[in-house]
Amino acid sequence: MGCLKKVINSIILALAIIGFFSIGGKDWVVNLWNNHMGKSPQTMLEKAQKVGDFSQINEEYEIEKASGMLGYNGVLAEHNATGQKMIVVDDSKKPILTKDDIISGEIESKIKSSLGKIKYQSLGVEEFEIVKHGTMYSYGKSVPYARFNAKITRFPVGGVSGVVAVTDNSKGEDRILISVNEKNKYSQLLAEEFFKKIR
Repeated sequence: MGCLKKVINSIILALAIIGFFSIGGKDWVVNLWNNHMGKSPQTMLEKAQKVGDFSQINEEYEIEKASGMLGYNGVLAEHNATGQKMIVVDDSKKPILTKDDIISGEIESKIKSSLGKIKYQSLGVEEFEIVKHGTMYSYGKSVPYARFNAKITRFPVGGVSGVVAVTDNSKGEDRILISVNEKNKYSQLLAEEFFKKIR
């Protein structure tokens, strides 16, 4: 009799779970988990507001992370179709780079020096070189940028291309803008489309 009771309880439990999932329970659990872990799109946008207004970015870009790290607030986004990464860092408290660094011929040596100071890197950067200077639009103004190529070690990607820029927001606080992808997949148009929507 006890064995039959366990079987009936198991069937009732299975039916309850099936019923729960059929009325959208799975979505409810996933949303509850994401909200608890701070991964919902709304939570990400709220955290990203510390760095800038990302509300106007196109839906083909997804904010993956918005958090503080090593004393800096930053936002990491990805272009869904290509995997190109866009990074915005609040550089106002402990400046790493300035607009003058981007414009001057010192940017290459300054970035190499900064990379050399980072200990215990999970990846290494070699053969870093600036290949072009230009301007793009972000935070409502024209921004100088430096386009680069580099080789990544201890990582399966190998060669990458990207852009680094420095601008400031309406309060005069500096922001570093970085976009990077595999060398043959990098698109300056995707980077500029993303950064121009930030206010």
